[in-house]
Parts: sequence; C-alpha cells; structure tokens
Amino acid sequence: MDLLAEYRRAVMFFEAGDPGGAVRLLEPIVEAEPDNSSVRQLLARAYFQSAQLGRAEEQLRALVDRDPSDHYAHHVLGRTLERLNRPSDALRYLRIAAAMRAENDDYLTALRRVESRVNGQR
Repeated sequence: MDLLAEYRRAVMFFEAGDPGGAVRLLEPIVEAEPDNSSVRQLLARAYFQSAQLGRAEEQLRALVDRDPSDHYAHHVLGRTLERLNRPSDALRYLRIAAAMRAENDDYLTALRRVESRVNGQR
C-alpha cells in the first residue's frame, strides 16, 4: 500500500466533508505508522467530525502525551471532552491551549464557554 497516496486521499475525503471516508483510509495508516503525528491528528479530527468522540479522545491523548507542547491537540482534546459533556475535564486542556496561543480567538472562545459552564454548575 502506498501510504502517502492513501493519506492524500484521506485529506481529500476530509476536506470534501466525508470524515467517515477519511477514517477508513487513515486507520490502517496510523496502524502502519503509529509515530506519525500528522496522520494521527487528521484521524483524530476525522473522528471528532464524525462524532466518534471516544476514539478522537484516544488519539488526541496519544498526541498530547507524545508532544505536550502541541497546542492544537490540547485544544481539540478540550473540545472533544466538552462535546462528551465533561466540561471540568475539558477545562484543563483548553486552558493549556489558550495559554500557549493567547492570540487565538477560537481557543479563548472555547475556554470562556467551558469556564462559564463549569462555574454555572457550582
């Protein structure tokens, strides 16, 4: 199997709005190349977009464990936990992402939304 060609096909599926198609192509690539963070990140995003949130969380935790400075993985992990209705868990990752990239409005918006939700639960 030509992994690069399959990855490019997966990107096309993802960008065309077919995250499920991307998942089918990316899973064997991650299995063959488990240390490839780019492929794992796209797989996590495809899981997130296709509402396979538990699988997205698994991939994102692997990315954060491998590279704690990956602000995007922290952000998407926080968003995934938020969608899983675990705002208290999400808060940690959203705070880290926002601290690393304070200029990113998407990060700050997600952080404020989850902080409001957590503070409202108290």
